[in-house]
Amino acid sequence: MLLQGKVMVVTGAGNGVGAEIAKLAASCGAKVVVNDAGVTTSGEGRDPSVANRMVEDIRAAGGTAVASVRNVADWDDAHGIIQDALDAFGRVDAVVNNAGILRDGLFHKMSREDFDAVDAVNLRGVFYVSRAAAPHFRQQQSGCYVHMTSTSGLIGNLGQVNYAAAKLGVAGLSKCIAIDMQKFGVTSNAIAPFAWTRMVATIPPTPENMHRLEVNRRLKPERIAPLVVALASEAGRNTTGQIFGVRNNEIYLFSQPRPIRTAHTAEGWTPQTVVERVLSAFQPSYFPLDKSNEVFSWDPV
Repeated sequence: MLLQGKVMVVTGAGNGVGAEIAKLAASCGAKVVVNDAGVTTSGEGRDPSVANRMVEDIRAAGGTAVASVRNVADWDDAHGIIQDALDAFGRVDAVVNNAGILRDGLFHKMSREDFDAVDAVNLRGVFYVSRAAAPHFRQQQSGCYVHMTSTSGLIGNLGQVNYAAAKLGVAGLSKCIAIDMQKFGVTSNAIAPFAWTRMVATIPPTPENMHRLEVNRRLKPERIAPLVVALASEAGRNTTGQIFGVRNNEIYLFSQPRPIRTAHTAEGWTPQTVVERVLSAFQPSYFPLDKSNEVFSWDPV
């Protein structure tokens, strides 16, 4: 019962990774706010029954949960999600920012609407919900944030400029929350989950994607939840500002950007000396245009 007495808010908890986190947290003693607006994978429509069904499942298994059907992409709704936790349970101890949508497309064809919609949920929604919880965490001098990032942002993927930009933004947001909130005893970490979900199932089954989809189907969403619960427990209070990955039975700690080469001149640089002395010297250390599935090229265990 690692989370006995704690209150956890999980966004996007009606399906997939979020649902598994909510169920495991409840089974470990947490009181859970299941937030899900019941939208499609592209962020359209509203179905309150999605969150309510998950609450019924948790209660049937002996856990404690309430539903919140508010939209993370709206500032007032995001604050309402945290208020739902306070109204139901009197406090909030952990926020899991899991809600996300996809609107994939090649960069030169991507519309403003598709970029803005993904940014609104996947990045601004993370900020809104986190910001809503911050005063309560500060007052009680404790709290835990877990944010879902993605290797689409950390490494790169084809046709996901909007999603990658938002998810890399989540990694930066998580790190700076950790820095700003450390003095209040609050932790913030990011996880890049590998899992077969309804969002991943929208990847088109093109010939070049067939092997990737075959591998993805073996990635179970319930494998993400144990790390989230561990981070939200008292034992996780010394872990903050990190980026993890979970891929079935593997857990990764990702590196974070740091300088790897340097060039210096006493007289200052000109475009010509940069070309002659910097670009040519740095070129052997350039990162290739890898995609996520090329970096994680081995089959999951």
